[in-house]
Amino acid sequence: MKRRRLASHAIFSFAAFSSSCVPPGPRRETPAVTADLAPTVRAVGCIGLTVANADRSAAFFENVLGFTSAPTEVVEGPQHARLEGIPGARTKRVRVNLGAECLELSQPLGGIRRLMPGDTRDNDLWFQHVAIVVRDIDAAYSMLEAAHVAHLSVAPQTLPAWNPAAGGIRAYYFKDPDAHALEIIWFPPGKGRSRWHADAGSAIFLGIDHTAIAVEDTMTSVRFYQHLGFHVVATSENWGPEQERLNAVPGAHLRITSLRVDAGPGVELLEYLAPRGGRAAPADERGDDIAHWRTALLADGARVPTALRDPDGHSLEIHAP
Repeated sequence: MKRRRLASHAIFSFAAFSSSCVPPGPRRETPAVTADLAPTVRAVGCIGLTVANADRSAAFFENVLGFTSAPTEVVEGPQHARLEGIPGARTKRVRVNLGAECLELSQPLGGIRRLMPGDTRDNDLWFQHVAIVVRDIDAAYSMLEAAHVAHLSVAPQTLPAWNPAAGGIRAYYFKDPDAHALEIIWFPPGKGRSRWHADAGSAIFLGIDHTAIAVEDTMTSVRFYQHLGFHVVATSENWGPEQERLNAVPGAHLRITSLRVDAGPGVELLEYLAPRGGRAAPADERGDDIAHWRTALLADGARVPTALRDPDGHSLEIHAP
């Protein structure tokens, strides 16, 4: 087991670069800017999630979803405490890899403060998931059923042909051992990135296409991520019985906006046009809450790891490429 200590440094705040990025209503306070310019993000790195037991979660991603694990490490130090929002934080961390993408499973060694709220719905603004691309969704679903994963969707759903942006895509939502939402997704020919159609191997689980986050207002979030270097690559509006069964939200009607930078998974914005009223993320949410996700952004000019929140409270970390 490796030990890694991060040096102390102030946390980066995006707010001073574009006050229009902050929607109305109460938001967490953010520290002063410590960089001269907004970072230019070149890639999305590992997507992190807080887990109660890193070994159990690593076994789940390996045995059920085909990931491979890197050696476990313990991360500590003043900078790590700042990133996590936990005084004296010490974290057991396991990186799991699938294709070119990775997740970081973080177990706070001081214990879990709050479990995932049992009544979480996909339109609550703390909602986040990762979309794992599969070669054969029926085979993948059978493997998940054999592992007795907890359902979110009724079953794999095929999005309707009337929707030109999403028609023919098949997807299914389920939960990991800590009740984080995960998705398996299959792209028909002509949809999705070319790499998902180029692999001629036999693996069922191929890689991570994107992380999806619930947002209050699409344009507010688009402006925020565009200032970081992201660009919009696709938009759609999804509704109907298939979408309701996929998201397990009656009456679900979503505005979906896909953002990307040069490399790594995309960031997908999920604005629920109906039902409205998704709950805001707790203002004191931090790294020892199971609902805490963190997305690593690799940016030009980043000198040390720094942290910021997007307009809806989703956690981001800026790292050097």
